[in-house]
Formats: sequence, structure tokens, C-alpha cells
Amino acid sequence: MPDPIRVGVIGAGGNTRSRHIPGLQAIEGVEVVVVCNRSEESGQRVADEFGISRVVTDPREVLDAADVDAVCIGTWPYRHREYTVAALEAGKHVLVEARIAMDAGEAREMLAVSRQHPDLVAQIVPSPLDFKSWRTIRRMVQDGTLGEVREAHVTILGGASLKPETPLHWRERVEYSGTNTMTLGLYIEAVHRWLGPTARVMADGTTFLDERTNPDDGQPYRIEVPDSLGVLATMESGTRVTYRVSAVTHAPVDRNGVALYGSTGTLHWQPGDRMTWAPLGEEPQPLEPDAGTAGDWRVEQDFIDSIREGKPVELTSFEDGVLYMRVTEAVARSRKEGRAVEIGEV
Repeated sequence: MPDPIRVGVIGAGGNTRSRHIPGLQAIEGVEVVVVCNRSEESGQRVADEFGISRVVTDPREVLDAADVDAVCIGTWPYRHREYTVAALEAGKHVLVEARIAMDAGEAREMLAVSRQHPDLVAQIVPSPLDFKSWRTIRRMVQDGTLGEVREAHVTILGGASLKPETPLHWRERVEYSGTNTMTLGLYIEAVHRWLGPTARVMADGTTFLDERTNPDDGQPYRIEVPDSLGVLATMESGTRVTYRVSAVTHAPVDRNGVALYGSTGTLHWQPGDRMTWAPLGEEPQPLEPDAGTAGDWRVEQDFIDSIREGKPVELTSFEDGVLYMRVTEAVARSRKEGRAVEIGEV
């Protein structure tokens, strides 16, 4: 019987209910002992659904609880730094929902505190886009299969902002999302896994649908987060990366995904974690992941394995979280200031 691990949950949103709680409860010797939500009523619904014995509304009751070994933080980014720092300082392992923080400064503070507690696991819920393919893509980049990777084109188009009556989403609220913009961070994290760190960005964006009704008070809410964004990035490797991100594009001609254009061929990655490979002069053909490398969702198992066995966090470490937050903040600065921003400035 493995050592028991008792988990407290702060913020039981959609991903926490669909993934983290059932994932943790499926692991032998792991028990979710307390849930904290913004209201007792919503917390009780979660407790009833998953058989959790205790419901609280004050996060400190989870952070200070003697019977909690690890904390799963499922709030929006605006509380990640506060609860992560408090949990680590209370001697508890942390699994925090992505995006890691509101900005690069908060992410750095979280990393610094985690390094002060090397005996504790600090893990971010990873971008799930490329669990099957990332090891294969990175291998093809590093072993020269693609030759010199000169350009990468990232296309993230949809129409979520076309309907004014759609409820205001937390991603549209700067006070909850910080410098994160739409789903850009998910793709930056994946591109970093494949190509390494970003060196420089130039960004431009706008907010076409700039007002929705705030469900909290029924009043008009002024949206500042862009719903149309373009970013030209240069990687430390020299690869030029173009991001097109939009929530105001209906029936786009271009398919969503990422294309890596190398000197010896082109690799296309598409949502659903599918790949094609076209050596120079040939047509694209489906590409399967390298044997034995295709992963799947095992975020909760990885977290527990790191606690029990001391395995280093791979997907995703606080170090990697700081890297992608420096880029998202640089994008926000570039858009507002109308200039290129070196990541070294952030």
C-alpha cells in the first residue's frame, strides 16, 4: 500500500471537476479531503458529486489544515500566486491550474518560493495540446530531420466573440486573466517544448467586441483583452514564429494548427494531436509519434508520482511557466507600446 496523500482543493471549476478530482481519486492511497469554493452551496455540490467529506469557503482552512498534504489550485490566474505561495510556505505540495500567474513578476515569485522548498512538488497543469506528439516533434527538430527550422506559423482562429449575447468569460476580464490573452499561452508553451525559448516579440491587436454584460452585477463590462491578435516572434534558435489568434473569425479558410517549415521538409501539427510530414519535394503524409513516446493525460498521476518518488516535474515546471509568462507579458507590452520587446526586458 503506497503512502497516503491527502489533497485539498481550492477552486473546483470545470477542469478541476472533470479532470483533477476524479484523476486524483483514481490513484491508490490518494484522498481528496476538503474542497473550497466561493460559496458553500457550490462547494457542497462538488462534495456531494465526489464524496468529499468537508466543505469550506475560506482558503486558509485548506492551507492551514493539518490533514492536507497537497493542494490543487483550480481558480482563475488572479489567485494563483497568493494560494501557491501560501501553500508552499505551509509545507504543502502544489498542483496549480494553467496559466501559472497574472504576469511574469508573479510567476517569478512563485518560482522563487518553490526553490526555497525543494522538498515540495510544484507543478503547473500543462498545455494538453501535444501530449502524443511533443517528444517526436522535439526529436525531429533537434536531430536535424527538419533541417534548419526557419519559420513556424501558429493559427488559432474561431468565432467565440462574434455573438454579443454570449456570457462574459473570465478570459475577457483583465482582473482575472492578467497579461494572458485568449488561448495564446497554451500554444506558446507547446512551441517552447518543440523549439526552445522565445527571444523577441512584436505584437498588434484590437478588441472588436469591447462590451458584454457582467453577470456579477448585470451592468455593462468594458473588455480590454484583445479578441484579434497577431504576433511575430523570434526564437533564440533564430526561427521566426507567426501567431494569428482570433475569436472573431467565422469559417476561416486556414485550418487551425502549427506548421514548422524546415530546410528539408515541413511538419504540420493539427488540433487532435495529429501530425503530417512532407520531406522536401514530397506531399504531406500522416506521421505517427515515435514508438513508445506518445503520452496522454496523466497530470494527476505525474503529480503524485513526483511526491512519492521524487520524479522531476516535466509537464509543466514552474521554470517553464516563467518562460511562457515572460512571453505573454512581452506580447501585452508590445501591443500597448507599439514596439518590439526583447524577452530579456521582462
